[in-house]
Amino acid sequence: MTDQLQRYLFADHHVRGELVQLDDSFTQILATQDYPQPVQRLLGEMLAAATLLTATLKFKGEVSLQIQSEGAIKYAVVDATHDQKVRGVARYDDSLTDDTQHDAIPFSDLFIKGVMAITITPAKGERYQGLVGLTESTLAACLEDYFTQSEQLATRVQLLTSTEDATKRAGGLLLQILPESSAASDATQNHAFNDLAILTDTMTADELFSLDAKTLLHRLYHEYDVTLYAPHDVVFSCSCSKERSAQALQNIDKQELLDIVAEEGCISMDCQYCHAQYQFDAMDIEAIHAGFSQSVSQQDGDLTQ
Repeated sequence: MTDQLQRYLFADHHVRGELVQLDDSFTQILATQDYPQPVQRLLGEMLAAATLLTATLKFKGEVSLQIQSEGAIKYAVVDATHDQKVRGVARYDDSLTDDTQHDAIPFSDLFIKGVMAITITPAKGERYQGLVGLTESTLAACLEDYFTQSEQLATRVQLLTSTEDATKRAGGLLLQILPESSAASDATQNHAFNDLAILTDTMTADELFSLDAKTLLHRLYHEYDVTLYAPHDVVFSCSCSKERSAQALQNIDKQELLDIVAEEGCISMDCQYCHAQYQFDAMDIEAIHAGFSQSVSQQDGDLTQ
């Protein structure tokens, strides 16, 4: 299976769809930490969801899904750009393990006062953020509720993962009414959407992870005229760099930084997404606060995998 996002359209019925199948990018995110199964599954679903949401962007920018909770999963975030570069990380407590008993944990029980922020950040323009309460039985249902409440668009979401084997897979499907008119956007008036949603719900994990996009979509919607667009590759990529770390140090008092260097030999900054480490000595600190952060940016460069 290749990591790809496939867009498609039912033009006669004012309905659009997206299908994402992920393998390498999901595996690389999981490789940064030894996550237990419940966290792996959550990150896989968030990764698929964030990638699907990038297809809704009409500009260059980034979609970020961030969960915060007082439950077993404290924090999880997945970022995806308009050109489908993704990364993700999670924090959780020791109550979560790979024990089989956790396979039966309901989605909502992983969180206490759980909230997911959906943040859209354009390369140019103002950032937009919507909040989603994690009160439904699945992450997909939470997203459907978000689109219904905030966008007034009937939406069907399917999110699936496979994490038990050595090969990790994640994927999903989003079906949505096009906002062309109030009648077209209303599921009660668009009977084709309801029929397509029922067909969408029949998709199995085995189909998603074993069939190519064209074959899978034909199997699901063979009675409908479907327009397929060129697929887009999805890749794991971290945007951290030594320059960005240096920019963060510009906001800290120089003498405080120099005192840390004197005590510990250098300042080390770790990327939470890919665990790249950037180190700064006294000369670097002087250069950063003299306005020459560019001089320390080339040693490690951007980390892109």
